[in-house]
Amino acid sequence: MLTVAFVPGVTLTKWTRVWAERHPGGRLQVSPTDDAAAAVRDGSADVGFVRLPIPEDGPELTVIRLYSEVPVAVLPKEHPLAQEDGVRMVDLAGERVLEITTTTKDAVEVVAAGAGVLLVPQSIARLNNRKDVVAVAVTDAPETTIAVIWLAAPADTAPADTAQRLAAIDDFIGIVRGRGARSSRGTPTPPTPRTKQSAAKQSEGKQKPRAPAKRRPPRPASGKRRRTW
Repeated sequence: MLTVAFVPGVTLTKWTRVWAERHPGGRLQVSPTDDAAAAVRDGSADVGFVRLPIPEDGPELTVIRLYSEVPVAVLPKEHPLAQEDGVRMVDLAGERVLEITTTTKDAVEVVAAGAGVLLVPQSIARLNNRKDVVAVAVTDAPETTIAVIWLAAPADTAPADTAQRLAAIDDFIGIVRGRGARSSRGTPTPPTPRTKQSAAKQSEGKQKPRAPAKRRPPRPASGKRRRTW
């Protein structure tokens, strides 16, 4: 079974659907977590989807950047900036910018009560959407990056099925990167063995060379056929 950990706001549907199509009997477990990097490093997950940056302590990870997220300001619906298409950090200078100390849902409730604003990636705001708050893009705030990670090397005390797990990880990463079902990583497809039957079929359509036509002796000038003795 392959285990995939992901941080809130990441949608895995397009990749898990392809996995299910290619591996009808292969089990895939997806686990939401606030720290997907720790889950991969401690072995509780094989693959993780994280927001960069991630802590560098612990086993080395292979990291592939996937896409960037636009930062937004979550504001009360009646806020003076709520109808703007975008705001800058200077526009929020007089606001109380909240820090998430419990859950994002709790922080959004504080915003709805008019006690502050919240800066989060757009996917997080969408995940915690409410009718009494709005999300406005912050045009000059740094974007966040979503990446997929996995251990750069298997653990020393690896289980007996390490080869199968590594193959499954490689397969899933290939799906995330858009690799086709028939593509491979350096292992060419062996040629199809040529049997006598297939060789015969290949030669059916070939025409045999014609024998050169026999030339008749030239006729005499009188038009009569020359007699030979």
